[in-house]
Amino acid sequence: MRFLSDNAATVHPKVWDALQAADEVDTPYDGDSWSQRLDTAFGELFGREVAVLWVATGTAANCLALAGLVQPHGGVVCHEEAHIEMDEAGAPGFYLHGAKLMLAQGEGAKLTPDAIRAVVDPIRDDVHQVQPHAISVTQASEYGRAYRPEELQAIGALALERGLGLHVDGARFGNAVAYLGCSPAEAVGPAKALSFGCVKNGAMNAEAIVFFDPALADMVQYRRKRAGHLQSKGRFLAAQLLAMLQDDLWLENARAANAAAQAIVAEASERLMHPVEANEVFMRLTADEREALRRQGFEFYDWGADAARFVAAWDSDQSAARALGRAIASL
Repeated sequence: MRFLSDNAATVHPKVWDALQAADEVDTPYDGDSWSQRLDTAFGELFGREVAVLWVATGTAANCLALAGLVQPHGGVVCHEEAHIEMDEAGAPGFYLHGAKLMLAQGEGAKLTPDAIRAVVDPIRDDVHQVQPHAISVTQASEYGRAYRPEELQAIGALALERGLGLHVDGARFGNAVAYLGCSPAEAVGPAKALSFGCVKNGAMNAEAIVFFDPALADMVQYRRKRAGHLQSKGRFLAAQLLAMLQDDLWLENARAANAAAQAIVAEASERLMHPVEANEVFMRLTADEREALRRQGFEFYDWGADAARFVAAWDSDQSAARALGRAIASL
């Protein structure tokens, strides 16, 4: 009964089918017929012209996307608990050649225009201080909170006013869209780049960088090669992404994961630390209580001294999720 991470989920059978179908001779790198279909497929999803690059990891997706928006002498405003700050081992600084992360606060690991202003307003407009070049938000956030379309529009308006690029870390973008019930375009707002997560949602090793300013992809493709992420058999990554888009598999999988998370909550909502708006559940639990759950066969991550994180996935067993909720309620 594993609720450690959606990264541990199985690969969806339709993704395996797509990988098998792509196992034929084709043009190497991203010149294959699969990769050549990505711009059109994602353009139809978002209802606008886009340029798409595949990579193998979410870290590479985030950092290469930001590399298209930020110069080495600039900075990226992000939440102090953003994945790019807490869980990428300094990769943004590596990929961005020293650009700075500028940390803001916000409830539920979400940014607001006021929180962003609190970071950027005190910065003098002179050569002695790092100037902000971009804003990065996470949809859904590190605490499983979804940005509403109007929240993204407000942040986007501030970004436009200040001449900043807007990036969306969409590792769990599908879960946010499933919760919000809005269109993908509304859930990404006026972003210039999106890291469209698939690995947590049923893919094996493929993520998409979606550029809403297609010209950015022309430059970032060189950075992708330099970073070692231009795979020679890129058709296998592209095939996974296309399979995820086919018949909205990405959204179907996200809905299943969200439903499993809600099954946990339905039994033990009084211990919640944050509203559940995606597939992550944060509960207040002592060390003894966590050990009692593990003795019953549940696997999850500790989250500080008196809390735990449970992550549901597309293939989570709904009965196991309900059993976990009942076990927590009975502590």
